[in-house]
Amino acid sequence: MKRVAVIDIGSNSIKFFVGEQGTDSTIQTIVDKNDIARLGEGLSETGRISDEALERNAQSVAAFAAEAKELGADIIVCVGTMALRSAANSADFVARVKGLCGIEVQIIPGEEEARLSYLAILSGMPVPDGDLVIFDTGGGSTEFIFGHGTELVNRFSVNLGAIRITEKFFADDPVKPGSTEAAMQEIDREFAQAGVNGRPVKVVGMGGAVTSMGAVKHKMVKYDPDVMRGSALTKADIAEQIAAYREKTIAQRREMPGLQPKRADVILAGACILWDIVDRLGVDQLIISDRGLRHGLAFELFHKA
Repeated sequence: MKRVAVIDIGSNSIKFFVGEQGTDSTIQTIVDKNDIARLGEGLSETGRISDEALERNAQSVAAFAAEAKELGADIIVCVGTMALRSAANSADFVARVKGLCGIEVQIIPGEEEARLSYLAILSGMPVPDGDLVIFDTGGGSTEFIFGHGTELVNRFSVNLGAIRITEKFFADDPVKPGSTEAAMQEIDREFAQAGVNGRPVKVVGMGGAVTSMGAVKHKMVKYDPDVMRGSALTKADIAEQIAAYREKTIAQRREMPGLQPKRADVILAGACILWDIVDRLGVDQLIISDRGLRHGLAFELFHKA
């Protein structure tokens, strides 16, 4: 196996990665991009993927599959996460994708999502001695991985993501006074119930909210993975961005350097989730990883080959 493609279907975005194995066994990136296609739009209210979101996302998957074939991928793997785990009509989506491009979507459990995220970190960043917490927050859920050195100690998924918080607390534009505090109370309550606690020596954050906030911090008009990877978001950085987002309209947020326009409506919820995580874990910063499930899955595919 020389080249693999991974399509990761999340609640907020579809991520697409193509990589190949170098002579030194490292994975070289060919393509790594995303389409913010919003599969989970309205899902928390209806329990179903809307017809529009279903078709929009199925077409996006088919386009990525066609690109993977054009790039000569030896294998194409397509996985679905929180939105497809919870939607009553996820089978309709799986069938539509298969009908469009012949790709079988594998819906993976939250613990498997967390395990692959841990592999992603191991594939691209030195793991420190001592307790380590890795989290991957998306549109529909947040995965937590607790490790000690290279040992994975615990992993679980919390059904809490930026889309649900946005729909429940931030439907107004600009957001209503007091809504940020209400959102943070709910986030903290759910993370407490899920057992998000500890005092790790290092916290690593993954996912669109993390990289978007990193890009805003660096005013990164053109995304630069070398600047992003391994840089830090401090509690002060997160607080500053929460204050900025809550005061701006969605249209004003779209003009902020570094922020993808399609993330403008959900970024405040993502920032609130990040704040609670670092606060609960007693750290003053998180380290940014621009790797995710797709990189962990590619890492595993190459090592199984």
